[in-house]
Amino acid sequence: MLTPSANSRLKRKMLETQTQCSEEKEEPRELDSKIGKVDRVLGSPQDPNVRSGAIFILENASLKKGLVKKEWKILNSHDDANLLLKQNKSLNDYRPDIVFEALRSVIDSPLNKYGLVEAIFVKIDGGALFEIKPHVRIPRTCKRFCGLIGLSYNSKKVVHIDDYVSSLSDHMTPVFVVGAMVNGKVKEDHTHDYISVSDYPLGAKCCVGLICDALEQKWKLF
Repeated sequence: MLTPSANSRLKRKMLETQTQCSEEKEEPRELDSKIGKVDRVLGSPQDPNVRSGAIFILENASLKKGLVKKEWKILNSHDDANLLLKQNKSLNDYRPDIVFEALRSVIDSPLNKYGLVEAIFVKIDGGALFEIKPHVRIPRTCKRFCGLIGLSYNSKKVVHIDDYVSSLSDHMTPVFVVGAMVNGKVKEDHTHDYISVSDYPLGAKCCVGLICDALEQKWKLF
């Protein structure tokens, strides 16, 4: 049996323990609140106020089918060089690796991870157009990519891509058309502005990477 003095000390001890437990329970809520604020600053896809994303169009992609050993496949200049040369074909017209690397650059970019790539379209040099969803997981090798389904022309208007992108309005959805072929140029028929991001010829993967990086800086994803 406890004495009045001991009973009083026990009550104080229980009260202190309850107060400490209450403070520990409140801590996670405070942390959750901070995490929620960070998500909104970074432009989390769950944020209802997030801006619309960017659209990419990969033009003149080299995805040409051919019959090899009684099987249809996407021809490429590496594995099918002998066949193509026998048919007097230019190896530069059979480069599916260009569009594959450009797609990987967009899909693997932080811009896409934040849900700010709205759509990706691929237009093959034969004229057909198809869409690849930004959330899709494409194969990690070009050979497997081809199983499922360059140097670019320089515009006379050379821009600094960071300055160009930062000048775009936040109320518009930017659409970037990037050539996915070895030689040639992107048609200007449906373009608002025709630019080059470098004084030197760049591959599609490099161009897409520069654009994604500029958008990530503009929208303060880091």
